[in-house]
Amino acid sequence: MFLVILLEMLFASTFTIGKAVLQYLNPIFFIGLRMSLGGIILLAWLYFFKREKFFIKKEHMLLFLQITIFHIFLAFVPGFWAQKYLTSFRAAFFYNLSPFIAAIFGYLFLSEKMSSKKWLGLLIGSVGILLIMINGQSIQEVSEQAFSFVSWPEIALLASVASSVYGWIVFKKLTKTGGYSSLMINGFGMLSAGLLAFLTSFILEGSCCYDSQKFLSMPILDIFITLGDTLLLIIVANIIGYNLYGYLLKKYTVTFLSFAGTIAPFFAALFGFIFLGEAPSLIFFLSSTIVVIGLYIFYMQELKIKA
Repeated sequence: MFLVILLEMLFASTFTIGKAVLQYLNPIFFIGLRMSLGGIILLAWLYFFKREKFFIKKEHMLLFLQITIFHIFLAFVPGFWAQKYLTSFRAAFFYNLSPFIAAIFGYLFLSEKMSSKKWLGLLIGSVGILLIMINGQSIQEVSEQAFSFVSWPEIALLASVASSVYGWIVFKKLTKTGGYSSLMINGFGMLSAGLLAFLTSFILEGSCCYDSQKFLSMPILDIFITLGDTLLLIIVANIIGYNLYGYLLKKYTVTFLSFAGTIAPFFAALFGFIFLGEAPSLIFFLSSTIVVIGLYIFYMQELKIKA
């Protein structure tokens, strides 16, 4: 369980770091830069030190294409665009919807069973999620309203969450049926999705910078800080976080690891308060507490099944 908590701390920090980098870089270009470098590092290490794991079978090319599109590209591009309009901890909170999507996907694609107590845990968690969705909008989000109480940034995040969950299911299939290393799967997905993000950025954003004049006129120290944050995010998420998640998939179900992500907003709120000056509301803490209660019920049932 310690590794699960550590994983969520790492993932929570990516929202804080990413929010800082987005002050200067366009979100799609940033994803291209981050994923391309991360993929090159993983594949290079595998090629030079574990070359026997450096392979892709022809019959699995379609699954690797899905890794590129769902596991990385669609899981990150819409989400990072949305972070321009949401606080870091609110963006993290929306990933709490992943257990509900994982429960459906796990049932459909992995034959994972859901007991009545697991469904009860998910139901309690949904109450907390709906509470913050209804009561937690900011001025920026209202200006990006889609319909009812849901904004376009929130819809983009929901698409990212669904894509991410499905991507991890494909990931689990490749590790089980193909015997692939997590470094190979993640490295290929990151590099190919990164190149696709660069192409998308060229078409949609036109410039690599969020504000080219602002970026070029920044003090050299700020430029190094931005590049340093990008490198830090690659190390924390692409190299450590993603491969730790792959390792934990061997011990836990996709649904449980997705539901464990409900504790990430607490860490994101702490990091956002310390480093970005963001102040979460009481509604945020109430909603998060309700979700964690649901997580506890779900986890207790998971332990009984594993026993």
